[in-house]
Amino acid sequence: MVSRALIGELVLLVVACGAIGQEIPTLRSQSNVVLVPALVKDQDGQVIYGLTADDFVIEDDGVPQAVELEDSVESDPVSVILVIQTGRRASREFSRIQGLSALVSPLLDQPHTRMALLEFDSHVQITRDFSEVSGDVDRYLQDLQPGDNGAVILDALNLAINLLGKESEDRKRVLLLVSEMRDHGSHIATIDDIVAAVGKNNIVMHTIAYSPAISQVLDTERGANRDETGWNAPPDLLALLALARNSMKKNVAKTISQMTGGEYEEFATRKHFEQDMTGFTNHIHSRYMLSFTPHDPHAGLHQIRVRMRQPRDGVSIVARTSYWAEGSPADR
Repeated sequence: MVSRALIGELVLLVVACGAIGQEIPTLRSQSNVVLVPALVKDQDGQVIYGLTADDFVIEDDGVPQAVELEDSVESDPVSVILVIQTGRRASREFSRIQGLSALVSPLLDQPHTRMALLEFDSHVQITRDFSEVSGDVDRYLQDLQPGDNGAVILDALNLAINLLGKESEDRKRVLLLVSEMRDHGSHIATIDDIVAAVGKNNIVMHTIAYSPAISQVLDTERGANRDETGWNAPPDLLALLALARNSMKKNVAKTISQMTGGEYEEFATRKHFEQDMTGFTNHIHSRYMLSFTPHDPHAGLHQIRVRMRQPRDGVSIVARTSYWAEGSPADR
């Protein structure tokens, strides 16, 4: 049996290495109006409501902008696409996400909510196209089957975004990704493509991710790993070390979520997953839809910073951090 101390050291090694060397993709926008959905939380992680446009400052490359705030966000109908990994070691997570159908039911119970389901391994499959009919969602989610050894996260997101982009513009477009952290095998889309498409289609993204190597070690500690002979299978320590060694590679799920102003959570237990899902459903209508119109912006990457006009201790804002402007004709 592997000691808990050793497991802790390996987990810390993975986490520490994963914080190094993240590349920053760009977000392109051809629209004059830059939309900036923003989620505001207090020091306890609770959402802060009742703010106005005057409470926010948006800086575009350090220059404050005139902020607009849409008032009808809470009443907007919602289109949600749920993107679930079934390939590689995802099947080991099925027991931890088995309450997923019950956790998404609050969304489906809201009037005019449309939901689609998409599964992926080395291929991407539309399990259920957008519909307001909710009765079959539970059946689909309860019938998840293990996939092959692929995990084409970027290609799956590419298809999901294309589907969401066809939904009416008056609907709030939401993408929920449940997957591991790293892509394995995508060849259609890149991180830049996905980040740009999320912004172009005004999609709010939420990611709930897991580490296959860490899950396997924890499963061994729980006695949940058994091989075909019935003996406890040893934890794949080499996989953990390989994960640490390769951790400078992109955490695709986290990078895209953070660059687009989405939320990113990690889970290792069913309780943590359910807590993350509850947060997701609670935050669907909790974002402030901020916007600004840059005047004759220079072509290229712009850095965005969203802050409170009057600073408050412990307050955090989740919002996108960049956009790409085409610029005026003279800049091209």
